[in-house]
Amino acid sequence: MKEPSAELIIDIDIIRNNIIYLKSLLNPNSKFMAVLKANAYGHGLQKIADGINDIVDGFGLVRIEEALNVRKFSNKKILLMQGLYNKADLDLAIKNNFDSVIHNQDQLFILDNENIHIWLKINTGMNRLGFSPKEFSKIYKGRLISREFTLMSHLACSDNPSDELNSKQFDLFNDVAKSYQDTMPKSIANTGCILNFPQQNFDWVRSGIGLFGGFIGNDILETAMTFRSQIIEIKNIKKGDRIGYNGRVTASHNMKIALVYAGYADGFPQATFDNTKISINNYSASIFGQVSMDLLSIDITKIPKCKIGDWCIFWDKHNTIKNLAAQNNLISYELMTRITPRVKVIFKNQ
Repeated sequence: MKEPSAELIIDIDIIRNNIIYLKSLLNPNSKFMAVLKANAYGHGLQKIADGINDIVDGFGLVRIEEALNVRKFSNKKILLMQGLYNKADLDLAIKNNFDSVIHNQDQLFILDNENIHIWLKINTGMNRLGFSPKEFSKIYKGRLISREFTLMSHLACSDNPSDELNSKQFDLFNDVAKSYQDTMPKSIANTGCILNFPQQNFDWVRSGIGLFGGFIGNDILETAMTFRSQIIEIKNIKKGDRIGYNGRVTASHNMKIALVYAGYADGFPQATFDNTKISINNYSASIFGQVSMDLLSIDITKIPKCKIGDWCIFWDKHNTIKNLAAQNNLISYELMTRITPRVKVIFKNQ
């Protein structure tokens, strides 16, 4: 066996299929923005953006350097979702035909230039970024009456359609829009909104986690990422033996464990619970003992013919990233974005 390495296999066709499915739920007039912040949620910004460029209408990014990388090969709309913070970056944005969000008073300098399309963000109840309706009214009357812009907000609870905050946010967003220019382009929909509130998709939807199959509550969207590594050691453990750092677990019977070449230095959460389910040779297996920097211990007592070199799959489209996240009180976003550079990345269908 050659020197092992944890591997991340990215299936671009799965991402494309997820986008096609999400687009099928939209009003034909709604445009689809792929949110690729945080290195495309850990999937590789340039490869993913290039691989889906033909089926999306634009890209949502946070860092201006990410936007510049995408602009090298795409002429689609690019939105800087947290806006701009200085004149030099504004000049770069104008030169490269980026749109920019404005979400606070310190960013109003962007309005001094007519050569950039802006998205005004209002706070409808998430209480994170955005202007209050009263602040928006003042900005609108002073600087926006004769200027084209997109009105936007962000939903806090769209993954839980029964949460009353959803209707409050929609009502406030619609009230603000109707009070000024009901014909202005509007955008509030994230992945949860596309799936749970299709009537609120408006002119632009901004989908991130749905592209990659990490949205909890929908089983049609598939996990596009396979995270795996190989067994490098197998040990027989006697009843009463303690395993790993701090001796966190004790064998209640004679058992066999596999040591897998991956750990928190690869991005696998150190705080993962015992009995978290992974897969070896198409059998379900359980983590047994504390995750260390470079190793995981797995209970393989009931897996036949398990051997050194076999692959241990932490998550893929069958044993999804959502499953591991749910078992550990985590979110799939965090698991996707914490994979470290020492993991070997392989792209399928590029």
